[in-house]
Amino acid sequence: MELTGNKPILPVSVVIPCYKCKQTILRAIRSIVNQTTEPSEVVLVEDCSNDGTLEYLEGLRKHFPPDWIKVLPLTTNTGPGYARNAGWETATQPYVAFLDADDAWHPEKLQIQYDWMCNNPQAMLVGHASIQLKRDDAHLVRTDGVLVKRISRLQLLLSNARGGFAIRTAMLHRNLPIRFDPSKRYMEDYWWLLIVVFSNYKIYKISLPLAYTFKADWGERGLSGRLWEMEKEELDNYWRLQRMGLIARPVALIFTIFSLLKFFRRVIISATRRHIFRQ
Repeated sequence: MELTGNKPILPVSVVIPCYKCKQTILRAIRSIVNQTTEPSEVVLVEDCSNDGTLEYLEGLRKHFPPDWIKVLPLTTNTGPGYARNAGWETATQPYVAFLDADDAWHPEKLQIQYDWMCNNPQAMLVGHASIQLKRDDAHLVRTDGVLVKRISRLQLLLSNARGGFAIRTAMLHRNLPIRFDPSKRYMEDYWWLLIVVFSNYKIYKISLPLAYTFKADWGERGLSGRLWEMEKEELDNYWRLQRMGLIARPVALIFTIFSLLKFFRRVIISATRRHIFRQ
């Protein structure tokens, strides 16, 4: 696995939070190397794993041209929000793209997203659809019909997954002033999207599934125990918006009820998945 040196270089910094990711980070890096256009740099933020991850990343860095991969070690475990902020501050390029250490990208992801942002300078932030794969095999899709829609406040409130997009798909202007809340360990990405939208920045979603995850976002093995923590943080997001005067109290109450209904549905699905895994 190496850079070819004959691909166009995009003014994009890729930021990846890394926590105990020795088993998956190579797949993520490979999906960056396999892009039809290469980013200018990759920033790996090592979130104090204390399991050899830092040494692994340093070894990986040496296989690429100097300064293409930058390893940023944190001295304490801070969570993905703080880690993304740290990588964002380290990034040198005018555009930043986020990827998670256990996910991967479609080979044309950067080119499609960057071209669209250049042609639509009013867009501060653009994401896209993603899909779950069971194996590492690439799931290639046709990319000759890009459908893009603007995400409204209501769409994002109704569903952070369907209405919005996962952070592993996001590309943004580096000068976007709104950062992740480092105090939130769960749903920090949803809070960030909400604040961006409620701050009147225009964000968009490309319909193409240009990113892959290899586990369910919730309800699968170790994720099941985090369901209630995630739910509490989602409810906190709504009531923080209410306290900031961005939504009315009755609206916050409606979305609280709606969120709790979704939560109980997820509990049922999670229990079903655990039963399937035991078989």
